[in-house]
Amino acid sequence: MCEEFAFIDAVGRLQVAGCLKALASLAGRSSDIVLPPPQAAAVRNRPRQLAEDIPAPTGVPSHPSLIDALDVRLVTSACERVLWNTLIGREHPHGMTTFAGCQARYLVGSAHGWLGAAGFSAAALRVTARDRWIAWSDEQRRGHLDRVVCLSRFLIRPQVFCPHLASHVLGCLLRRLPRDFEARYGFRVLLVESFADEGYDGTCLRAANFVRVGTTAGRGRQDHGKRRDKTVKTVFMYPLDSRWRRRLGVGHVEHAPVLQPGDGLNTAQWAANEFGGAPLGDARLSARLVRSVDLLAAYPGGKINASSQADSTAIAAFYRLMDMPEESEVTVGNILAPHRERTIGRLRSQRTVLAIQDGTDLNFSTRPGCDDLHVVGTNQTGAQSLGLHMHATLAVSDTGLPLGVLRLGFDPVKKGSANDGKAQDKETKKTQLWLDGFSDIARAVREVGGRTRVISVCDREADCLEILDHQRRHPRVELLVRAKHDRTLGKRQPTLFATMSGGAPDGRIDVEIEGLVARPKSSRKKARPARSKRLASCELRFRRVTLPPTQTVKTIEPVCVSAVHIKETDPPGDEDPVQWFLLTTVKVKTAREAADIVGYYLQRWRIEDFFRVLKSGCRVEFLLFRTATRLQRAIAINAVIAWRIMVMTLLGRQVPDCEPQLMFADHELAFLRDYASEHGLTTPDRLGDAVALVAHLGGYRDRKHDPDPGHQIMWHGQTRLTSAALGHRIGFKAGQRHVLREDE
Repeated sequence: MCEEFAFIDAVGRLQVAGCLKALASLAGRSSDIVLPPPQAAAVRNRPRQLAEDIPAPTGVPSHPSLIDALDVRLVTSACERVLWNTLIGREHPHGMTTFAGCQARYLVGSAHGWLGAAGFSAAALRVTARDRWIAWSDEQRRGHLDRVVCLSRFLIRPQVFCPHLASHVLGCLLRRLPRDFEARYGFRVLLVESFADEGYDGTCLRAANFVRVGTTAGRGRQDHGKRRDKTVKTVFMYPLDSRWRRRLGVGHVEHAPVLQPGDGLNTAQWAANEFGGAPLGDARLSARLVRSVDLLAAYPGGKINASSQADSTAIAAFYRLMDMPEESEVTVGNILAPHRERTIGRLRSQRTVLAIQDGTDLNFSTRPGCDDLHVVGTNQTGAQSLGLHMHATLAVSDTGLPLGVLRLGFDPVKKGSANDGKAQDKETKKTQLWLDGFSDIARAVREVGGRTRVISVCDREADCLEILDHQRRHPRVELLVRAKHDRTLGKRQPTLFATMSGGAPDGRIDVEIEGLVARPKSSRKKARPARSKRLASCELRFRRVTLPPTQTVKTIEPVCVSAVHIKETDPPGDEDPVQWFLLTTVKVKTAREAADIVGYYLQRWRIEDFFRVLKSGCRVEFLLFRTATRLQRAIAINAVIAWRIMVMTLLGRQVPDCEPQLMFADHELAFLRDYASEHGLTTPDRLGDAVALVAHLGGYRDRKHDPDPGHQIMWHGQTRLTSAALGHRIGFKAGQRHVLREDE
C-alpha cells in the first residue's frame, strides 16, 4: 500500500507504521474494511537498562568552560540507548516514558563522567497557550505540527554542581538539533516546546532564551472526558529559525501589548476587557462573570439587585457563579487572570513601576453562620473576631497612578472550624506571605520586558532577612522596605539606626504628610489619633550597609543594601517627628537618588487607599456569603472595581486634558453635559472636567480651601451618576417617542 499510494517520508522510506495506524483507524470506523489477524502477537518489553548504576562524575569544575572534553552526542547505537535509558529511568524525576513520532536522544559526556541526557519527541497535539502564541489555524497546525518538537526529557545529574551548565548544554542541543533532524527525517524543525511542572521555575529554560507563553489546562493526551487530572504546567517555546513564521505561513502577532493606564476603561467596555475570557472552565461562566461585574460596578457597595438592569436571571446567574464547587476552576487567580494580563500590559508602558505589597484583615464577625473563617483579632475581653486575612499586590506608576491588582492572596483555612493559627508559627506564616508576593511579582516581571524597572515596596512587617535574600534569586525585581529592627551591623559596630542617624546630613527633603481625623475605638476598628496635614522638613542621609545573619536566620549570607534615613527637624509641638529608615536593593549614590527612594516609599499609601475603597466603598465586609471560598471570589471582583474607582479619581488629576470618553460612556457624558448646564459648571469636554462633575454629584463643592476630591467622594458620585444617567437616557427616549407621535 505504501508503494501504491506513495506513502514515503522525506528521506524516501516507506511509512509503514503510519499506514498501519491509518488502516486500523479505518477498520474501526467502517464495517466494509476487514483486516486479517496479526501474524504475531505484539511484544511490549520494558526499555533495557544497565544492571548497575552509572558511576557519578568526579571533579566537575564550577563553570562549564572549565569542563574537560564536554561532549553532547546524538544517541545512535544500542549501547548508547541502554545508557540513556538508565540515566533517565533512574535519575530523572519522571523516569522513563514512551516517545511518540519523530525523536532524538542525546547524552552529555565529559572526561569527568556522564553529566546528563536529553530527549526530544513529537509535539503535543493541542496546547492552547502554544497555539495562541504561534497564531496558526487548525488546518495550519495539522499541516505543520511536525515542524515543532518537544523537549520531553532533560537531565543534569543530581551529583553535578556546576552553575550555568544546564543552559549551556541546552544551547549546544538547540544548535545541533535542526541538522540532526534533517539528517534522520529529511526536514528541519522550526520550534521547540517544553513544559515545566508546578514547583519548577524553568530557570534553565529561560536562561537558554526559551519564552514562557502560558500554562496548560491540566489535561493529558488521553483526557477525552475533560477530567483535568494532570498537573498544570508552564509552557515554554524556543524558535530555531528566525524566519519560522514565514516558513509556517503565519503572520506576526503582538504577544506583548503595551497599554496606557486608561486604555479600555470606558464604562461600556471595561468589564469585558478586565474579566473577559477568564479561564473558568466554561466560556458561559466567563460571560456570566462579565455581566455580573457590569451590574456590581454600577452601584459600588450595593448588592447585585441594586442595579435596575439586573433581572432575576442575571441575579441568579451571579449567585450560581459564586456557589460553584470549591474544586471548580472558579478561583481567585482565574477570576483575576484577564485583569492581571492587562495590568502587565500597562506595566510595559512605564519606565518605573512600584509593586506595593501589604495585608489587611477583613472582619466578618457579624456573619456567625459563615464557615472556614480565621481568627483575625481578639479584644480586651478575650472575644475573638472572625474574618479573612488578605495579602494584596497593587501595581502603581512612579507618580502613584494605579495600574492594576497583580495578586490577591488569602491565608489557607482549616475546613469546618475557625483557624486560630496556633499550630503554625505566626511570624513564619507572615514572612511566607511576603515571599509569595515577591515571587509573584518576579513572575510578572518576566512577561513585562527589560525596559521597565519594577520595585517591590513593603512596609515594616516585611523587614526580614529572608525577603532580602529572596531578592538575590530574582534580581530583576528591586526591593524597598521600611526597617523595623535596629540590627547590629557587626562586632564592635553601632547598630543600624545609630549608624544612619549619625554624622552630617547628606541633604534635605520636604515630605508631605497626609492628615488624619481622630477615630474612636469601635467594635470593628481600632482607635486612631488625629494628625495634621503638613509639609515636613527632614534631614536626609544615605549609606551602604551590610546586614549580617541573625541568631534566628544563620544560614543566610550577609546582605549588602542601601539605607536611606529621613528625620523631621521641626515637628509641631504636639506630634512626634517623622522618622523613617528605608532599606533598598537599589544602588543609591547621590542625594537625588535617595530622595527618589523616599518618593517611592511615599506611594506606599496608595495600597492603604485601595483597602479603604475596598472596605468602605465596595463594602466587602458586608458581603452575605456562607463560606470563605465564596467570599474570596466576591472580594476578587470588588478589588478590580475598587481599582477602577481609584483610577478615575487620579487619572482626572494627572491627565485632565484627555478625552472624557476614556472613562465615560456616551449616555453618561450626555447627562453630565446637561447637569453642568443646569448648575453653571464647566462642560465635560475634558476628562478632568468630567471627573469634577462626578465629584460634584458625590457632594464635592470645590471651595477655596478644599483639597482635591478623594475616593469616597468619587464612589458616591459614581453611584449617583449611574442612576441619573439611566433616568436621563429613559427620559430622552420617551421624549423622542412623544415627538414622533405628535408628528404622526
